[in-house]
Formats: sequence, C-alpha cells, structure tokens
Amino acid sequence: MRLWVLNGKRIKKALFIVVTAFFAALIAFVQNQETTVFSTAQGTRALSKVKTDQKQMALTFDINWGEVQVESILDILKEEGVKATFFVSGEWAERHKDIIEKMKKYGFEIESHGFKHKHYTDLESNDVRKDILLANEAIKKASGEPPDMIRPPYGSINKDVLKTASRLNQKVILWSVNPQDTENPGYRSIAAYVINHSKRGDIIRLHASDSAKQTVKALPLIIENLQNEGYSFVTMSTLISDTKVKTKILD
Repeated sequence: MRLWVLNGKRIKKALFIVVTAFFAALIAFVQNQETTVFSTAQGTRALSKVKTDQKQMALTFDINWGEVQVESILDILKEEGVKATFFVSGEWAERHKDIIEKMKKYGFEIESHGFKHKHYTDLESNDVRKDILLANEAIKKASGEPPDMIRPPYGSINKDVLKTASRLNQKVILWSVNPQDTENPGYRSIAAYVINHSKRGDIIRLHASDSAKQTVKALPLIIENLQNEGYSFVTMSTLISDTKVKTKILD
C-alpha cells in the first residue's frame, strides 16, 4: 500500500509537471502570436496581420515629427524599388507638404496616424472623432486624397475607439512585427529582429520620425535579407486585398 501511495504521488507530480509545461508552452505560443484582428459584434476591427498564401508583407512607417530620417528612408525605398505605407500625423502633414508630395510621387501609400499624436484610449469618443477628422482633412490637403486607414497613436485602442473609427469608415491598422526602433537598440538589432520575426502576411512597424536614428541603416539589411528569402513588400491596400483575414472577438 505504501508503494502504491508513493507511485500515486509520483504520478500526480508527473501529471502536474506535464500540465504545467503544456500551459507554459501555450502561453508562450499566444504571446508570440500578436493579435491578428480585433472585432466586435458590430463588425469593427483592427488589423495586425493577414493570412495569405503569398510570400508578401507590408513595410509600414509611423511619423509625427522630424524630417531628416524620413528623407533618407524615402530615398532608400525608391532606390530598392520597395513599396511601403506611411502613417503620418495630421500636424506633421501640415508642416511637411513637400515630403508628402515626395511620398506620393514615389508611389508610397499615405495614411493617418491621428492628428495630435495622443493616446486615443485617454480621450472621449467625441474627441477621438475630432482628432481623426482633423487628421483626414490635413492629410487630404497635403496629399490630395483622404486616408481610409488609421494607425492610432501608440497603437492605443479599445472598443470605443474601434467603433468611432469604423463610423468614419477608417480601417484601423496595427502591426505584428515591432522591433522597437525608437529605442535605438542598434541598427543590427533592429534588422535582426525584423528578419527573424517576419513571415508572410506580417505588418512590419518601423518609424520615420527623427527619434528613430538607426532605422535608416537597418532598412537596407531588412530589405535585402527578406527579399533573398523570397518575400516581397506590398502596400497595406494590397495586403488587405487578400481575403484570408483572421478574426478574434474583442469582448
């Protein structure tokens, strides 16, 4: 009987270890799968990844201040023949119409990053609405076309933000690959993170603001290595046109 009790304890211990390991692996897996699409019962959603059979991904840049880094980034993208999407703040667009025109001339996609670059989750719905509309107006004046996508400042969203954006016919775009380039960890670290974490359908988030001082040097490495792996870079519009979009209910 004593031997049976001992074995029983061992069995329980073994089961506990197995179950613990399973849940640890599950948590790790979930953490590595950045949320793809948030949606409510009303149909609002925020896209951060597209499920596609094509070896393509979207290279996106956020910008809300500065003009030095973005000029170099534009030149690199043009030289490499790479498509990209720029999420620009309305305030920045008002001050840099010449750069907006350059983006448009080079064939890049220009979308909204809000107007004043504030956390939308800290604002009332009416204030979020005003900010989106102000940004749309500023970007339209600068580029000639109103944006139909928005990346909320800092990626701050909740159900109210999503509903507000949806009512204004704005697609909310997040990301699935984020090397934290504004922290300036070193251009090799930025490039390595993007190269090692990017797969088909991913949305890569980089910055073209002057706070991201190492992105320019990392960009050629990112482009070269991912192209060598057979990937192509497309605009957000092209990526979204793939109908195989994953969804997740946001309670």
